[in-house]
Amino acid sequence: MTARRRCGWGDTHPLLTTYHDEEWGVPIHQERDWYGKLVLDGAQAGLSWLTILKKREAYRAALAGFDPAVVARYGARDKARLLGNEGIVRNRLKIESHVANARAFLEVQEEFGSFDAFIWERVGGKPIQSGGRTLAAVPARTPLSDALSKELRQRGFSFVGSTIVYAFMQAAGLVNDHLQGCFRRTAVARLR
Repeated sequence: MTARRRCGWGDTHPLLTTYHDEEWGVPIHQERDWYGKLVLDGAQAGLSWLTILKKREAYRAALAGFDPAVVARYGARDKARLLGNEGIVRNRLKIESHVANARAFLEVQEEFGSFDAFIWERVGGKPIQSGGRTLAAVPARTPLSDALSKELRQRGFSFVGSTIVYAFMQAAGLVNDHLQGCFRRTAVARLR
């Protein structure tokens, strides 16, 4: 049996391998999944993705299964509870962001019918097929992530800088950045 060729980071830890092979780059369409991606990618700022991946289930439990309608109602007591939760990143600004982003998320849903409709419109309704031959060829940000970051900030979102937004786009399947030669590239390219 031959080993599968993956994007380099996908072979560095078993959790990352599973994430790479099953989730990364797969287009999502469920509202809770979108909000969860915003939470986790924002939480990652300054940290490794592996750190956040290890905390994902604690985040899911702490944030009502990534239900933005519930999180949007969180008040001071809920935020204090989150600050005391050792299973998540206990950064006051990030916790404030989770709640504010839930509120902004609901406003986008109200305006566009769903966050899914809003976000997919930004890429013309289908994933951008990108991906270089090496990790070094994959950008950390693009003009599109710059524009989306700006729009999200104008809509009241935080922890949505261009680099975070590009990682969010890659993770959620808006961009297929599986490297050429990665066994997942073609399979993910067929997804919508």
